[in-house]
Amino acid sequence: MNSTELGQYIDVTQSISKPWLLIQLRLLKLEENRANISENEYAENLQDIHQDLMNLGEWWVGIEDKVF
Repeated sequence: MNSTELGQYIDVTQSISKPWLLIQLRLLKLEENRANISENEYAENLQDIHQDLMNLGEWWVGIEDKVF
């Protein structure tokens, strides 16, 4: 699945409020653009995405049935 397909999936399923999907989208877009950016810029973007993922924490605990 590429970033366009994932973006369409997020739109069709109204999943914009699912942060783990948005992180996957950012990772796909970064990977698709990897050849066009420097290794340093790639690493910085990857670190930023990773930090956002870590900031999510365990927000799903107790509401697993509603969000997954």
